[in-house]
Amino acid sequence: MQKTSARLLSLLSLLQARRDWPGAVLAERLDVSARTLRRDVDRLRELGYPVRAVKGPDGGYRLDAGTRLPPLLFDDEQAVALAVALRTAAATGAGIEDGAERALTTLRQLMPARLRHRIDALEVTSVARSAPRPQPQADTGVLMALSAAVQARKVLRFDHAPARAAATAAGEAPPPRRVEPHHLVARGGRWYLVAWDLDREDWRVFRADRITPRTPTGPRFTPRDLPGGDVAAFLTGRFRGSDGSGDWPCRGTAVLGLPASAVSPHAADGTVEELGPDRCRLTMGAWSWPSLAAAFCLYDADIEVVGPPALEEAFAGLADRCAGAVAKRPRRR
Repeated sequence: MQKTSARLLSLLSLLQARRDWPGAVLAERLDVSARTLRRDVDRLRELGYPVRAVKGPDGGYRLDAGTRLPPLLFDDEQAVALAVALRTAAATGAGIEDGAERALTTLRQLMPARLRHRIDALEVTSVARSAPRPQPQADTGVLMALSAAVQARKVLRFDHAPARAAATAAGEAPPPRRVEPHHLVARGGRWYLVAWDLDREDWRVFRADRITPRTPTGPRFTPRDLPGGDVAAFLTGRFRGSDGSGDWPCRGTAVLGLPASAVSPHAADGTVEELGPDRCRLTMGAWSWPSLAAAFCLYDADIEVVGPPALEEAFAGLADRCAGAVAKRPRRR
């Protein structure tokens, strides 16, 4: 059996991780008797932690939140995980770098020496994905408002700033959008709202840094089923130009005159099959057939198209355009 102090820390960690704990399950997790569990709960109450007994067939305990709740305690694994999360906050695109740095400083001061040494030894440099220009970050207040609407299942009204070119062409701001918010998603350093657009009667993905929520929110709604059921696959599919699945809308196969070892490091999500010392079969996808044909041409090798026919047609069209570009070039003397 653990020492009392270590057992109290384990008990508090379990109570913080789950709302309700049946007494028998909690005692089994701690490897103690029901009597010892009751004594440990009484010790936590003496320290100021509001542990409430839950009535029912099984009986159990719940850690209530409140203004008098003493500082939270973390076990070693939780403390290290929290520190890593705070150090990588710069890559989230939520604009919380300063707050995360202050929180990490506070957390480090409260850590015992053994954990401070582990955290100090973990050097993490958070680098956002490179882009032609700095990506705008989402306002934390907007993220909180969007998350609250998702949790409450309430219709959301907001202004969504269009791309700069579209705004200039229109000459005026578009009307506010009315949506049923379903998911707030972080992807590639940006935040997106996945929602059902009530006016367009279709699923839409909105960039959170372009959203300005309006108040008040609308009525509650019954959540719809997201196509495919998986928000990650749905969002990936939308960015790839497909609906439903997360796969590319266009996928084809070609044989390259290169060894598989030379192609695999650059194939991303493609599939490479070795055919010999200097040949391999590559299957990959893209958002259009011309872009897929161009992707195969990135490899400096002979190409043999396997299929489908749409890929062959895309190669033919690409060849014509390339030949036309060379024909229009002035001859050098």
